[in-house]
Amino acid sequence: MDRAILLLSVTCLGVSSQPITDNQRENQLFSTAVNRVQNLHLLAQRLFSEFESSLQTEEQRQLNKIFLQDFCNSDYIISPIDKHETQRSSVLKLLSISYRLVESWEFPSRSLPGASAPRNHISLRLTELKMGLMLLIRANQDVPEIFTDTSTLQLAPYGNYYQSLEADESLRRTYELLACFKKDMHKVETYLTVAKCRLSPEANCTL
Repeated sequence: MDRAILLLSVTCLGVSSQPITDNQRENQLFSTAVNRVQNLHLLAQRLFSEFESSLQTEEQRQLNKIFLQDFCNSDYIISPIDKHETQRSSVLKLLSISYRLVESWEFPSRSLPGASAPRNHISLRLTELKMGLMLLIRANQDVPEIFTDTSTLQLAPYGNYYQSLEADESLRRTYELLACFKKDMHKVETYLTVAKCRLSPEANCTL
């Protein structure tokens, strides 16, 4: 692992500065990343539940029906279709997909419902997680490659979400935004958990 990357990992992720091996440091980076995405996933679940509880039963039913027929912007990011493919995917592939999923939410997360302070906090958490994933990606590349923002898939921020919408359409967009955020954080948590498990050859990484 490149010395500069190791030093940056200590600075960005707040891991111990005591002399440790590269494997120990990578394990700490993974643990930090998994912990952060778990917190984001829990937050996404809470935001979604709070929004659902504010709806009438029929509204919930209709919005859920529409969402099941719709898709999230991040669905354009190619990812494993099931748990079996996830388990067969390389660590680098899981990290790269996770990076793209997290990056795709840095801007849309600012429009999640709620006060501005929590929204800004979510954006900051996503940025910190993305930085940690970048370090892990570089640490797991067999051959050094340039992995910059320009190599990622740029997605439009949920189409016309930011345009003026009628009340019913605005409700649907908010539901979609929260449901997709929860769905994607669950994906990232799963991918990182499996990738971290691979650090222990004896571990059972079955989902």
